[in-house]
Amino acid sequence: CYFQIFDAFKSRLHDSNSKVNQVALETMHKMIPLLKDNLSPVINMLIPAMVDNNLNSKNPGIYAAVTNVIQALCQHLDNYLLLQPFCTKAQFLNGKAKQDMTEKLA
Repeated sequence: CYFQIFDAFKSRLHDSNSKVNQVALETMHKMIPLLKDNLSPVINMLIPAMVDNNLNSKNPGIYAAVTNVIQALCQHLDNYLLLQPFCTKAQFLNGKAKQDMTEKLA
């Protein structure tokens, strides 16, 4: 069930329309406290979708939304669920996104 929902939602997280993208990130931020560790089956799919195009965004609304999502993930999910996807992203991202992910890992 989660896979179907989040597979469809994932494409909104990197929509070419920045307003759609930002609203998707803000919605994700609201869902995390409600779903918590129930997100574990889809976390490896969601983190790349959220981080890849958004963490280096020059749009301040998108950048703020994605950093809020990352903070919510850290607050509401067990750290062991986040370790592997955060390590992978920190390894392959560049610029500010790499710095942000490395700080979250630390």
